[in-house]
Amino acid sequence: MRIIVVSDTHMPRSAKSIPAPLREALTTADYILHAGDWCVPDAVRAFEAYAPVDGVAGNNDVRELAERFGWRKRLNLGGIRIGIVHGHGTGGTTESRARQAFKNEKVDVILFGHSHVPLNRRDGGVLMFNPGSPTARRRQPHHSFGIWDIEDGILQVRHVFF
Repeated sequence: MRIIVVSDTHMPRSAKSIPAPLREALTTADYILHAGDWCVPDAVRAFEAYAPVDGVAGNNDVRELAERFGWRKRLNLGGIRIGIVHGHGTGGTTESRARQAFKNEKVDVILFGHSHVPLNRRDGGVLMFNPGSPTARRRQPHHSFGIWDIEDGILQVRHVFF
């Protein structure tokens, strides 16, 4: 199973459409996960044209998206327990807030966004993954998103930078 992982698309403010490198990757997707800050429902529809979509709302999303996706969730895909949260809030860092959101739950990976800073590291046996942003890189040298491949219950992750 191939999952394309994105966050912080901020459409249409940061981009009118999905950038070409991400569109190309989406053609290989079995599933798409978005860690919030889609901004408007049209952004969701753009991703739904490629594969089934799930995710959470972020602090820049309209109420309709918060009602549809919620602020945090747990999924099990291919035997991998995934926690998803945008990561906005007060106190600590974006990463620590994301970790805190699942402190009492068994997850294998926490997908989060908000900071636009790509991250792929383990914290106490839990993979912390921030795909960065494919449309609003802020102070990062490149735009980015993630590709997760799950086979026989084993998760392999990587960033794509462009």
